[in-house]
Amino acid sequence: MLTNCTKRVSAIKHLYWFSHDLRIQDNLALALAAAKAAELELIYIFDPRLTEYQQWQSKAIGKHQQRFIEHSLIELNNQLQVFGQHLKVYYGHSEKIIARYLIQNNFAQVHTSVAIGSYEQKLQSKLIKQFGDRIVRTWQHTLFEQNQLPFAIDDIAKTFSSFRKHIEKAKLAISTCCKISHLPPPVSKASFNLLINNSKHGSQSLAHLGGCASGKKHLTDYFGSDAALSYKATRNELDNWQSSTKFSLWLAHGCLSPRQIWHALKAFEKQRGSNESTYWIGFELLWREYFHWLLVKFGNSFFDFAGINDKAPLTSFHGERFQKWCHGSTPYPIINACMKQLKATGYLSNRGRQLVASCLVNELQLDWRYGAAYFQEMLIDYDIASNWGNWQYLAGVGADPRGGRWFNLEKQQQMYDPDERFINHWGGYNEVMPLDSININDWPIS
Repeated sequence: MLTNCTKRVSAIKHLYWFSHDLRIQDNLALALAAAKAAELELIYIFDPRLTEYQQWQSKAIGKHQQRFIEHSLIELNNQLQVFGQHLKVYYGHSEKIIARYLIQNNFAQVHTSVAIGSYEQKLQSKLIKQFGDRIVRTWQHTLFEQNQLPFAIDDIAKTFSSFRKHIEKAKLAISTCCKISHLPPPVSKASFNLLINNSKHGSQSLAHLGGCASGKKHLTDYFGSDAALSYKATRNELDNWQSSTKFSLWLAHGCLSPRQIWHALKAFEKQRGSNESTYWIGFELLWREYFHWLLVKFGNSFFDFAGINDKAPLTSFHGERFQKWCHGSTPYPIINACMKQLKATGYLSNRGRQLVASCLVNELQLDWRYGAAYFQEMLIDYDIASNWGNWQYLAGVGADPRGGRWFNLEKQQQMYDPDERFINHWGGYNEVMPLDSININDWPIS
């Protein structure tokens, strides 16, 4: 039976389309589909267009993220089998596959989560225009519903501090997690076929951690330890698994919901007590929340060079500098180490992300969007709102009243890697090179 979600209302053949919600529990859209259907088809679609080079010289999805998704789909299918269900995975254009289900196979409705990315929104809008209310979307990627917010979306503050204070003052209730204990039987028999080519991925990648079961285990293990009590003191470490929560890996793909993390945090505080560090974990969830609602407000202009403040930075694009930044061959060993770690693992600490972003914008004087797009391709935990919101913040065109961040790289290295263990581990000195090989007149620089 379904609890805390919705009641069964009809008996028809329905389709559920997984996207950035690769979980069963606390999946409101899946609960709605299960309540309406006598038979339910469950699908995921790999769209090959996302692996092609897009604007700003990067792909929409890279190898680490793709492999994490593959592992997540395997775990999801294993979990679905407990419910007598299975997942069908397609490779192709999403709109064509969905249309085929609705037209040729005569499914009553397609259920999915509301998308917030521009590409995904455009795709969903195209399907809604063609099929109307047969496309059913459910909002479920934030802590709060829009109607809970103590302000209209158009009035959302342009600084996080103001947003946070309004949210905390309103003492908004965060709904309990939706529990699913039954799913309708599948419409058709299918064999789950998803092959992972391990040879094309670095052994240090965290992509093998993908999946809702892995995410739930990590959540349980993290709050079963003392790590949350010292989070604020350790979160800026450059290369330590326990130094930060790592929840972003599973949040980005919906293997965990923000509500699951929030309620696990509150349960920990009730049992072990709260302090500045546990507050800071909730604080970071509110940062994510803020960026998601900013993206709702600004839409496509969220990706403009001038950012949400309509103030273009004094940077441009130098192809050679960008390539040296990507490959970790700049004059700055700490930056090189960070970029090599990112390329090898698909992950970078929060402090590392701030340093390489500051370097790209300030030392290299490059268009911040190239950095944001590169992160989109490389990061396992790429989250469209948080990624582009944070890059705007560092570039001085986003939610920051101080006009951006320019970190002293030498000072940062002394603070966070004084013995150069991180730099030496990731080969930060291996390819130290000048920023440019030619001068303003195209003459070689010796």
